[in-house]
Amino acid sequence: MRWDWKSWFGGEVKHASVPRQWGVRHGGGGEVPASYEARVREAMRNGIAHRAIRLVAEGAASAPLMASGEEHAALGLLPPLLIETIATHLLLHGNAFLETGLDHRGRPGALWALRPERMRLETDTNGWPAAWVYRPGAQAVRYPAEGDAARPGLLHIRNFDPLDDHMGAGALAGAAEGVALLNAASRWNRALLANAARPSGALVVEDANGPLSAEQFDRLRDEIEAGFQGAANAGRPMLLEGGLKWQPLAMTPAEMDFARLREQAAREVALSLGVPPLLLGLPGDSTYSNYAEANVSLWRLTLLPMLRKILAAVSAHLQMWWPGISLEVDMDAVPALWADRELLWRHVSSADFLSEDEKREMLGWGPRAKEARA
Repeated sequence: MRWDWKSWFGGEVKHASVPRQWGVRHGGGGEVPASYEARVREAMRNGIAHRAIRLVAEGAASAPLMASGEEHAALGLLPPLLIETIATHLLLHGNAFLETGLDHRGRPGALWALRPERMRLETDTNGWPAAWVYRPGAQAVRYPAEGDAARPGLLHIRNFDPLDDHMGAGALAGAAEGVALLNAASRWNRALLANAARPSGALVVEDANGPLSAEQFDRLRDEIEAGFQGAANAGRPMLLEGGLKWQPLAMTPAEMDFARLREQAAREVALSLGVPPLLLGLPGDSTYSNYAEANVSLWRLTLLPMLRKILAAVSAHLQMWWPGISLEVDMDAVPALWADRELLWRHVSSADFLSEDEKREMLGWGPRAKEARA
């Protein structure tokens, strides 16, 4: 699907790279919104997608961090709310942007997350990044593509996108179809419930005088809408006269089988966002034997790879002020990984051919201080 650049900016744009937007696709479950913001609103109004997003974002924010195995001032730059924001942007949009604020000593004093859908990249004639343009409203703020310790540029964290050289791909594109299907099914069920969960029907004229006149038809339609439609009139008996007969229209079993359709769509949404369906209460998942295994899988396959990407990018950015700094997840402080860490500790401690410093390095600890050895 080709994306229309002019429709996004309202005119001709040269040497610019922006997040791709998707056109509206029509399916049996409903329309998929065209813009990123509309898709986010649809996802946050859906219970399955909203819970999956919260699991990933809050799980990433709960991870304990360490800097090269010790306390460091850089840890204060990454509060849980900022980690949650970065993880949400990276999950849904595929890109996260951080602005660095310097204190009076010229060192990072704060990191601020910028909304990725408001960011545009300007490139030079060779296609290399030249500047970032951020539009929070009518005004535009320009940031250099590269910076130094005195004037740092934006920190851009992105997922891989095989079709874009500069921007990343988010998981929302893969989950949009399932979210639209779930929301359409919810609206269908709500409308059906408003009519006492009864299928539609037709009024059949059995009078020998012929069809109803226009005046009779309009009066009959108005009376039905006022007295028999809606949840307030559910189950109200209808009094027919003049040769009218109510003929209900039966629904096929396939049309009534919304449970399986919704369940399949919910599983697709959960898998697109990297959350095991078992954690969302979806039945029929035989991949994990219990809840604990699904929680460990969430950390192994989704949270830890995302956190490593975020922390590696932030560490490389902060090395302009603190050379050699390395931010990592404290694996020993994550309850979901205690069983795996216990097994690793047991294997490492029983390896007689390793020295004490080698064992500590394998476990993520630095060498023991000389004072402690003495």
